[in-house]
Amino acid sequence: MTTAVRTKGPLVWDDMDQLALDDAYDQSKWASNQKIITGRRAGFSAETLKHIAPPERFAYGPTEVEQVDVYKCKVPNAPVAVYVHGGAWRAGRSREYAFQAETFLNAGAHYVALDFANIDELDGDLMAMAEQVRRAVAWTWKNAARFGGDQNNFYLIGHSSGAHLGGCVVTADLTRYGVPQSMIKGCLLGSGMYDLAPVRLSKRSEYVAFTDQIENELSAMRHIDRLACPLVLIVGTNESPEFIRQTHAFADALKAAGKKAELIVANNYNHFEIGETLANPYGVMGRAALRMMGLA
Repeated sequence: MTTAVRTKGPLVWDDMDQLALDDAYDQSKWASNQKIITGRRAGFSAETLKHIAPPERFAYGPTEVEQVDVYKCKVPNAPVAVYVHGGAWRAGRSREYAFQAETFLNAGAHYVALDFANIDELDGDLMAMAEQVRRAVAWTWKNAARFGGDQNNFYLIGHSSGAHLGGCVVTADLTRYGVPQSMIKGCLLGSGMYDLAPVRLSKRSEYVAFTDQIENELSAMRHIDRLACPLVLIVGTNESPEFIRQTHAFADALKAAGKKAELIVANNYNHFEIGETLANPYGVMGRAALRMMGLA
Protein backbone atom coordinates (compact mmCIF):
# COMPACT_ATOMS: atom_id res chain seq x y z
CA MET A 1 0.00 0.00 0.00
CA THR A 2 1.38 3.42 -0.93
CA THR A 3 0.79 6.63 0.95
CA ALA A 4 -0.26 9.63 -1.09
CA VAL A 5 2.28 12.45 -1.07
CA ARG A 6 0.79 15.88 -0.49
CA THR A 7 1.77 18.54 -2.96
CA LYS A 8 3.15 21.55 -1.12
CA GLY A 9 1.44 24.83 -1.88
CA PRO A 10 2.84 28.37 -1.96
CA LEU A 11 4.89 29.27 1.10
CA VAL A 12 3.07 31.40 3.68
CA TRP A 13 5.48 31.52 6.62
CA ASP A 14 9.07 30.32 6.69
CA ASP A 15 9.07 26.98 4.83
CA MET A 16 5.37 26.27 5.50
CA ASP A 17 2.45 26.43 3.12
CA GLN A 18 -1.04 27.33 4.36
CA LEU A 19 -2.00 23.83 5.50
CA ALA A 20 1.27 23.32 7.36
CA LEU A 21 0.97 26.69 9.08
CA ASP A 22 -2.64 26.03 10.03
CA ASP A 23 -1.63 22.69 11.53
CA ALA A 24 1.29 24.32 13.37
CA TYR A 25 -1.19 26.50 15.28
CA ASP A 26 -3.64 23.67 15.97
CA GLN A 27 -2.29 21.69 18.92
CA SER A 28 -4.90 18.95 18.48
CA LYS A 29 -2.91 17.82 15.43
CA TRP A 30 0.02 17.03 17.69
CA ALA A 31 -1.75 15.49 20.70
CA SER A 32 -3.95 12.46 20.13
CA ASN A 33 -4.88 12.46 23.84
CA GLN A 34 -6.17 16.05 23.93
CA LYS A 35 -9.79 15.14 24.66
CA ILE A 36 -8.74 12.73 27.39
CA ILE A 37 -6.70 15.38 29.20
CA THR A 38 -9.14 18.26 28.83
CA GLY A 39 -12.07 15.97 29.61
CA ARG A 40 -10.79 15.08 33.06
CA ARG A 41 -10.40 18.62 34.35
CA ALA A 42 -13.98 18.76 35.64
CA GLY A 43 -13.54 15.55 37.61
CA PHE A 44 -10.21 16.68 39.03
CA SER A 45 -11.72 20.02 40.08
CA ALA A 46 -14.75 18.38 41.68
CA GLU A 47 -12.50 16.09 43.69
CA THR A 48 -10.24 18.98 44.72
CA LEU A 49 -13.22 20.97 46.04
CA LYS A 50 -13.99 18.11 48.42
CA HIS A 51 -10.71 18.87 50.18
CA ILE A 52 -10.42 22.66 50.05
CA ALA A 53 -12.78 25.55 50.67
CA PRO A 54 -14.63 26.91 47.65
CA PRO A 55 -13.22 30.12 46.19
CA GLU A 56 -14.34 33.62 46.98
CA ARG A 57 -15.38 35.37 43.79
CA PHE A 58 -14.63 39.06 43.29
CA ALA A 59 -15.56 41.36 40.41
CA TYR A 60 -12.85 43.34 38.65
CA GLY A 61 -15.14 44.77 35.97
CA PRO A 62 -18.79 45.48 35.14
CA THR A 63 -19.72 42.35 33.14
CA GLU A 64 -20.68 38.99 34.64
CA VAL A 65 -17.56 37.22 33.42
CA GLU A 66 -15.14 39.84 34.75
CA GLN A 67 -14.44 38.12 38.05
CA VAL A 68 -11.64 36.25 39.79
CA ASP A 69 -11.78 33.07 41.86
CA VAL A 70 -9.63 33.38 44.99
CA TYR A 71 -8.62 30.18 46.76
CA LYS A 72 -7.22 31.21 50.13
CA CYS A 73 -4.49 29.39 52.00
CA LYS A 74 -4.23 29.47 55.79
CA VAL A 75 -0.99 31.46 55.89
CA PRO A 76 -1.35 35.18 56.73
CA ASN A 77 0.11 37.66 54.24
CA ALA A 78 0.87 34.82 51.84
CA PRO A 79 2.30 34.93 48.31
CA VAL A 80 -0.21 35.13 45.45
CA ALA A 81 -0.19 33.00 42.29
CA VAL A 82 -2.46 34.35 39.54
CA TYR A 83 -3.39 31.93 36.76
CA VAL A 84 -4.44 32.78 33.19
CA HIS A 85 -6.06 29.81 31.47
CA GLY A 86 -5.67 28.78 27.85
CA GLY A 87 -8.08 27.40 25.27
CA ALA A 88 -6.97 28.87 21.91
CA TRP A 89 -8.59 32.13 23.14
CA ARG A 90 -11.95 30.42 22.51
CA ALA A 91 -12.64 28.18 25.49
CA GLY A 92 -12.33 27.88 29.24
CA ARG A 93 -13.65 29.33 32.49
CA SER A 94 -11.85 29.84 35.78
CA ARG A 95 -13.89 27.15 37.59
CA GLU A 96 -12.37 24.48 35.33
CA TYR A 97 -8.97 25.09 36.91
CA ALA A 98 -9.89 24.61 40.57
CA PHE A 99 -7.87 21.39 40.53
CA GLN A 100 -4.64 23.41 40.36
CA ALA A 101 -5.35 25.28 43.60
CA GLU A 102 -4.34 22.57 46.05
CA THR A 103 -0.67 22.60 44.99
CA PHE A 104 -0.40 26.29 45.88
CA LEU A 105 -2.51 26.16 49.05
CA ASN A 106 -0.43 23.30 50.42
CA ALA A 107 2.73 25.29 49.70
CA GLY A 108 1.41 28.33 51.58
CA ALA A 109 0.22 30.54 48.72
CA HIS A 110 -3.11 31.89 47.56
CA TYR A 111 -4.24 30.76 44.10
CA VAL A 112 -6.28 33.12 41.93
CA ALA A 113 -7.89 31.92 38.69
CA LEU A 114 -8.98 34.67 36.31
CA ASP A 115 -12.26 34.68 34.41
CA PHE A 116 -12.51 36.66 31.17
CA ALA A 117 -14.54 36.60 27.99
CA ASN A 118 -13.68 34.22 25.17
CA ILE A 119 -12.80 35.64 21.78
CA ASP A 120 -16.10 34.59 20.20
CA GLU A 121 -17.97 36.51 22.91
CA LEU A 122 -15.90 39.57 22.01
CA ASP A 123 -16.55 39.34 18.26
CA GLY A 124 -12.92 38.50 17.60
CA ASP A 125 -11.46 41.43 19.53
CA LEU A 126 -8.23 40.10 21.03
CA MET A 127 -7.32 43.53 22.40
CA ALA A 128 -10.49 43.52 24.51
CA MET A 129 -9.54 40.11 25.90
CA ALA A 130 -6.00 41.23 26.73
CA GLU A 131 -7.39 44.35 28.41
CA GLN A 132 -9.68 42.25 30.61
CA VAL A 133 -6.76 40.09 31.70
CA ARG A 134 -4.55 43.10 32.39
CA ARG A 135 -7.29 44.75 34.45
CA ALA A 136 -7.91 41.50 36.34
CA VAL A 137 -4.26 41.15 37.28
CA ALA A 138 -4.03 44.80 38.33
CA TRP A 139 -7.23 44.49 40.42
CA THR A 140 -5.88 41.40 42.16
CA TRP A 141 -2.64 43.14 43.10
CA LYS A 142 -4.45 46.25 44.35
CA ASN A 143 -6.84 44.15 46.45
CA ALA A 144 -4.46 41.46 47.68
CA ALA A 145 -4.91 42.56 51.30
CA ARG A 146 -8.65 41.77 51.06
CA PHE A 147 -7.85 38.07 50.97
CA GLY A 148 -4.62 38.03 52.97
CA GLY A 149 -2.25 38.30 50.03
CA ASP A 150 1.20 39.87 50.00
CA GLN A 151 1.59 42.49 47.26
CA ASN A 152 5.35 42.06 47.48
CA ASN A 153 5.08 38.36 46.58
CA PHE A 154 2.85 38.47 43.53
CA TYR A 155 3.36 36.06 40.62
CA LEU A 156 1.75 35.37 37.25
CA ILE A 157 1.32 32.01 35.50
CA GLY A 158 -0.21 31.22 32.13
CA HIS A 159 -0.51 28.28 29.78
CA SER A 160 -1.17 28.12 26.03
CA SER A 161 -3.20 31.15 24.94
CA GLY A 162 -3.10 32.06 28.64
CA ALA A 163 0.69 32.23 28.30
CA HIS A 164 0.23 34.58 25.36
CA LEU A 165 -2.06 36.76 27.48
CA GLY A 166 0.34 36.55 30.42
CA GLY A 167 3.08 37.79 28.13
CA CYS A 168 0.80 40.67 27.18
CA VAL A 169 0.52 41.55 30.88
CA VAL A 170 4.20 41.58 31.79
CA THR A 171 5.15 43.52 28.63
CA ALA A 172 2.37 46.11 28.99
CA ASP A 173 2.77 49.59 30.43
CA LEU A 174 1.25 48.54 33.74
CA THR A 175 1.24 52.07 35.12
CA ARG A 176 -1.77 52.69 32.83
CA TYR A 177 -3.71 50.42 35.19
CA GLY A 178 -2.67 52.26 38.34
CA VAL A 179 -0.06 49.73 39.47
CA PRO A 180 3.76 49.72 39.54
CA GLN A 181 5.56 48.24 36.55
CA SER A 182 7.43 46.02 39.01
CA MET A 183 4.34 44.59 40.77
CA ILE A 184 4.87 41.09 39.32
CA LYS A 185 7.90 39.43 40.91
CA GLY A 186 8.08 36.46 38.56
CA CYS A 187 6.16 35.05 35.61
CA LEU A 188 5.88 31.46 34.36
CA LEU A 189 4.64 31.00 30.80
CA GLY A 190 4.03 27.53 29.41
CA SER A 191 3.53 26.64 25.75
CA GLY A 192 2.69 30.13 24.58
CA MET A 193 2.86 32.41 21.55
CA TYR A 194 4.91 35.57 21.74
CA ASP A 195 4.81 36.99 18.18
CA LEU A 196 1.46 37.15 16.40
CA ALA A 197 2.79 37.65 12.86
CA PRO A 198 2.60 33.94 11.88
CA VAL A 199 -0.53 33.39 13.97
CA ARG A 200 -2.26 36.12 11.99
CA LEU A 201 -1.50 34.21 8.78
CA SER A 202 -2.94 30.96 10.15
CA LYS A 203 -6.52 29.75 10.32
CA ARG A 204 -6.84 31.45 13.71
CA SER A 205 -7.55 34.61 11.72
CA GLU A 206 -10.96 33.06 10.97
CA TYR A 207 -12.05 33.93 14.52
CA VAL A 208 -9.59 36.63 15.59
CA ALA A 209 -9.98 40.05 13.97
CA PHE A 210 -6.28 40.78 13.65
CA THR A 211 -5.11 44.30 12.86
CA ASP A 212 -1.63 45.77 12.62
CA GLN A 213 -2.19 47.39 16.03
CA ILE A 214 -3.25 44.11 17.65
CA GLU A 215 -0.38 42.20 16.06
CA ASN A 216 2.15 44.72 17.32
CA GLU A 217 0.77 45.55 20.78
CA LEU A 218 -0.02 41.93 21.69
CA SER A 219 3.28 40.43 20.55
CA ALA A 220 5.26 40.23 23.80
CA MET A 221 8.52 39.72 21.93
CA ARG A 222 8.26 43.26 20.54
CA HIS A 223 8.00 44.91 23.96
CA ILE A 224 10.76 43.26 25.95
CA ASP A 225 11.95 46.69 27.07
CA ARG A 226 8.86 46.96 29.31
CA LEU A 227 9.58 43.68 31.11
CA ALA A 228 10.39 44.21 34.79
CA CYS A 229 10.38 40.66 36.20
CA PRO A 230 12.17 37.36 35.61
CA LEU A 231 10.51 34.95 33.18
CA VAL A 232 10.40 31.18 33.15
CA LEU A 233 9.41 29.69 29.78
CA ILE A 234 8.37 26.07 29.36
CA VAL A 235 7.68 24.06 26.21
CA GLY A 236 7.33 20.33 25.49
CA THR A 237 9.24 18.51 22.78
CA ASN A 238 6.00 16.95 21.49
CA GLU A 239 4.25 20.26 20.87
CA SER A 240 3.70 21.78 17.43
CA PRO A 241 6.84 23.07 15.69
CA GLU A 242 5.67 26.68 15.82
CA PHE A 243 5.00 26.65 19.56
CA ILE A 244 8.46 25.18 20.08
CA ARG A 245 10.06 27.77 17.78
CA GLN A 246 8.17 30.66 19.39
CA THR A 247 9.30 29.69 22.89
CA HIS A 248 12.96 29.29 21.92
CA ALA A 249 12.90 32.54 19.93
CA PHE A 250 11.40 34.45 22.87
CA ALA A 251 13.95 32.98 25.27
CA ASP A 252 16.79 33.96 22.94
CA ALA A 253 15.41 37.49 22.54
CA LEU A 254 15.07 37.92 26.30
CA LYS A 255 18.63 36.83 26.94
CA ALA A 256 19.96 39.03 24.12
CA ALA A 257 18.18 41.97 25.78
CA GLY A 258 19.82 41.18 29.11
CA LYS A 259 16.57 40.11 30.77
CA LYS A 260 16.50 37.37 33.38
CA ALA A 261 14.93 34.34 31.71
CA GLU A 262 15.00 30.58 32.10
CA LEU A 263 13.99 28.09 29.42
CA ILE A 264 12.74 24.63 30.44
CA VAL A 265 12.32 22.05 27.68
CA ALA A 266 10.19 19.10 28.81
CA ASN A 267 11.07 15.95 26.93
CA ASN A 268 8.20 13.79 25.64
CA TYR A 269 5.40 16.14 26.76
CA ASN A 270 2.76 17.48 24.42
CA HIS A 271 0.91 20.78 24.81
CA PHE A 272 -1.91 19.48 26.99
CA GLU A 273 0.27 17.21 29.13
CA ILE A 274 2.46 20.21 30.00
CA GLY A 275 -0.53 22.24 31.20
CA GLU A 276 -1.76 19.48 33.46
CA THR A 277 1.56 19.36 35.33
CA LEU A 278 0.83 22.68 37.07
CA ALA A 279 -1.44 20.78 39.46
CA ASN A 280 1.44 18.55 40.59
CA PRO A 281 4.14 20.01 42.87
CA TYR A 282 6.55 17.52 41.28
CA GLY A 283 5.34 18.15 37.72
CA VAL A 284 7.21 20.27 35.20
CA MET A 285 5.10 23.42 35.60
CA GLY A 286 4.18 22.83 39.25
CA ARG A 287 7.78 22.49 40.37
CA ALA A 288 8.85 25.48 38.30
CA ALA A 289 6.04 27.64 39.71
CA LEU A 290 6.81 26.81 43.34
CA ARG A 291 10.53 27.32 42.76
CA MET A 292 9.86 30.69 41.14
CA MET A 293 7.83 31.69 44.20
CA GLY A 294 10.44 30.45 46.64
CA LEU A 295 8.13 27.70 47.90
CA ALA A 296 9.71 24.58 46.41
